[in-house]
Amino acid sequence: MLIGCPKEIKPQEFRVGLMPSAVFELTERGHQVMMETNAGTAAGFSDEDYTAVGAEIVATAKEVFDRADMIVKVKEPQSGERAMLREGQLLFTYLHLAPDPDQTHDLLNSGCTAIAYETVTDNNGGLPLLAPMSEVAGRLAPQVGSWTLQKANGGRGVLLGGVAGVSPSRVLVIGGGVVGTQAAKVAAGMGADVTVLDRSVNRLRYLDDVFGGTFKNAYATKAITAELAAQADLIIGAVLVPGAAAPKLITRAQLSDLKPGAALVDVAIDQGGCFETSRATTHQDPIYEVDGIMHYCVANMPGAVARTSTQALGNATLPFVIALADKGWRQACADDAHLLNGLNVHAGQLTYAAVGEALGIASIDPKSVLS
Repeated sequence: MLIGCPKEIKPQEFRVGLMPSAVFELTERGHQVMMETNAGTAAGFSDEDYTAVGAEIVATAKEVFDRADMIVKVKEPQSGERAMLREGQLLFTYLHLAPDPDQTHDLLNSGCTAIAYETVTDNNGGLPLLAPMSEVAGRLAPQVGSWTLQKANGGRGVLLGGVAGVSPSRVLVIGGGVVGTQAAKVAAGMGADVTVLDRSVNRLRYLDDVFGGTFKNAYATKAITAELAAQADLIIGAVLVPGAAAPKLITRAQLSDLKPGAALVDVAIDQGGCFETSRATTHQDPIYEVDGIMHYCVANMPGAVARTSTQALGNATLPFVIALADKGWRQACADDAHLLNGLNVHAGQLTYAAVGEALGIASIDPKSVLS
């Protein structure tokens, strides 16, 4: 199979879909790999690193899209990239379709087959291709939240850990999954007073058993969420409904109850955001203010640490890339129900129900397209 990897063009996206080590694995198995020039430079991988393991370097993304059987990316294809997709071509990347009707319709119109990293599952009920980026984003969240809280950035002017004689800042983490757990660990490590909210008693029990007094936890009723949000200096939104739009957990009306200059970090912004006042931002212009509350809503947070993120993501995606290349997408999905769960679009039809429900588009059973 001819596998193509273009350079990411979303603003301030520095990751790359394939590392040289992945290219080596693929070329050793008899596949061809085509990289757009400088695709890996921002993540620390030169064109020479790729040619040394058998990749072909091409000058433009158009050549990648024109020739490749499978496109491997990191972020959802931008409008110009979607225009280059063709019928029968396989796209393997993050999609996050539920809050993005334009992308969804473009993919349907292209006739391509699109498998989304974020809806591939595993035997434990987890999301193995989302988890590594969730870990990175979770660990970044207190760091960027602390920066947002600085007075020069419009925040409250408080230090997360406080100092001798000064109480630490209060951090509320909404969601106790991968993002929330990593965020809580780092915020607590910075000396903050941290509480994690979740609606799964089993998850709260796990957090209590594993982390003990490192941070607190509570069941996420609306009343408790509102009460703790009003006390917080920093609120980290870390909720996820796989493949669907994120629920809105803090309304605009509630902003008046928060501390002036408090910071909201919305890690769920890829799925539409979990705060009513969230809108996607970039690393170049990451924060904005609404009603005296600072918002950090960068839609590709892991891109800030591109090398670490590329390595973590590449380790997780490589077995699936190999399976798709070796077997073709139909056989690979037939052999692996978890990979089949990643199938979102095929030949003009939507194959992921949660996206269809979010956008009001009819969807079909993905198993029906395997024959």
